[in-house]
Amino acid sequence: MDNSEKFFANRDCKYYPCHEGIEELNCLFCYCPLYHLKDCPGNPVFKEKDGGMIKVCINCTFPHRAENYDEVIRILRGRDWK
Repeated sequence: MDNSEKFFANRDCKYYPCHEGIEELNCLFCYCPLYHLKDCPGNPVFKEKDGGMIKVCINCTFPHRAENYDEVIRILRGRDWK
């Protein structure tokens, strides 16, 4: 897929590919905009640390799959940011 407003592959990044198993890794959401959501459509794992829970997304590829761009935007538009 060519770079566009919905897809960007930064193959020059020293961390590329940050997730294995994706042929067309979308770097547009390098830092996941859904991280703050407890119930996101990805597959995070929650682990206990220092008496609290942290969200671990190392094995999640949802925002990095080109076909999920529209779903990420739909979720973000549906949020009440006030």
